[in-house]
This record gives sequence, structure tokens and C-alpha cells, in this order.
Amino acid sequence: MDLLALVDFNLVARHGGFGRAARLSGRPKATLSRRVAELERSLDLRLFERGARTLKLTQEGRMLHERTAVLLTEIDETASSIASGGERPRGRLRISAPLLFSQTAMGRLAAGFALAYPEVRLEVTTDDRNVDMVEEGYDLVIRVNPAPDENLVGRIFLRDRLVVVASPDLPRPQEGQAVPVVVRDARDGATAWELQGASGSTRIAVDPVLSLSSLVMVRDAVRIGVGAARLPVSLVSHDLAAGTLVHWGDVAGPEIALWALYPSRRLLSARVSSFLDYLKAAFPKGTPDELAAYLAS
Repeated sequence: MDLLALVDFNLVARHGGFGRAARLSGRPKATLSRRVAELERSLDLRLFERGARTLKLTQEGRMLHERTAVLLTEIDETASSIASGGERPRGRLRISAPLLFSQTAMGRLAAGFALAYPEVRLEVTTDDRNVDMVEEGYDLVIRVNPAPDENLVGRIFLRDRLVVVASPDLPRPQEGQAVPVVVRDARDGATAWELQGASGSTRIAVDPVLSLSSLVMVRDAVRIGVGAARLPVSLVSHDLAAGTLVHWGDVAGPEIALWALYPSRRLLSARVSSFLDYLKAAFPKGTPDELAAYLAS
């Protein structure tokens, strides 16, 4: 198999088309098209379904991409390491992080990492969906309470918990009354919330009066007094200490765990390893109080 043709095939597969792959790589579009065609002839397989305006991997093409993209990356990283005289972090590091963590902490983390490792080109995108790391070319993803995945490994680097908070001017509901609440998801059809407090469990009826797509916006709305909300304690610790919000109780259920994940089939590169170490140094205990202090500093 022609290794250069395989590299070009993966380049086109990653970027979803010959034109985009050519623009981003600086390679001629005609060369990419010819190399992929040669690879298809050598394998006697069709790797792409070609439409008038679309290019889609066939089943065989997807399998080849998934199984060879990681290996080619490892070959490139090994060559770079040898050329640089050791495992010094260098090259591109692509990370996907959830919206709230990106809004509150990722900018400072990324800037600090870039200063510490100037030879790494860090790219961070914000997305709450479960991205396909191999297909979309990510080296590391940060996710909240991810579902088990045999293709991914990683570690928890932060823990948080949900609390119900409200403005001091918003009275707690009486028995049988519903309290106005702000929710993040308009599809949240809950009519009551279960709270854990010092005196045990309580249940309050809720009436969603406002739906916002960002927890930062939810917090800001709660500060105004429009309703109560369920929010990570790290996001409202400063308000609770200042008295601008009051704590009604903890939300019953599992804790919030932030995971840093990477493909299990891949050797841990110096770039990924260095970023994991940087996260550990930023949050050595990984507690909600530590995150709250980082956000307030």
C-alpha cells in the first residue's frame, strides 16, 4: 500500500472533501484526487461515494480511516520526537470542551498552557455533544459525566455538585405552591425538584418561567430574582459567600465529574500528557471549592 496515498486519503476523509483538504493543507486538489483514486485501484475498493456536491465515506472507507488515521499520527509524532531530540511537546493539540467549562475556565487554562509550551499549537473548540475523536481529529476531549466508552480512556480532574439557589428576595414556596424557576433546557418537563438539606429530603413544586441555553445566563437571571435554579456550586460560590444568592439545598443525584478523555488505542503523546499534567497542576485536589477559587481569582 502506498503510504503517501494513504496519508492523502486520510486528509480528505478528515476534512470531508478534496477542496477543503487542499485549502487547509496547501496540497493541490488534483494531486489529492489522483492519489485517492490510485489507492482505490490498488485496494480494488471504492472509499468515497461521490455526489455532485457531496463526498461521503463508504463503509470500507470509514473502516480504513478509523484504523489508519491514529497509526499515521503516531508515526508522525515519533518522527517529530526523534527530530527534536526527545519527547518535547510540539505540534498541534486539538481539544473539545463543554460550554460552561470553556466560558469560565478554558481561556485562562489555554493561555497558560500556550505560554508554558510555545511549540504546541493549541486549538480548543466548544461543544456539548459527544464528538467523534478519530473522525473529527481531536486529541483530547473534556466531558461531564460521559457514558462508558471502550474506545476512550481518561481521568477525572474536577468534581462539582448541583445546588438550588435563589435571590434572597425570592421567598421559598409554601406547601402546595410552585416556585418560579429558570432552566437550561426548555424540554425539561420536571414539575418538582428533590432537595437534600441538613434536615433531610424535601420536594418543591416548580414552574419553569424562563429557559436559557447557558448556565452562566441562568445564574445571571437568578441574580435578578426571576426564579430559582439548579446550578453547579462552583459557579455560585462567590454569590453565596456575598449573600447575593441563597442556598436552598443540594440537588439529589450523582456528582458532576469532569473527565479528560483520549483514544485508548493511541499511545499518549507528549502534547496530551503535558496538558493532562497542566490540568492536574491547576486543580490538584479537583474539588468544587478549588474550581470556585480558580474562577474567582
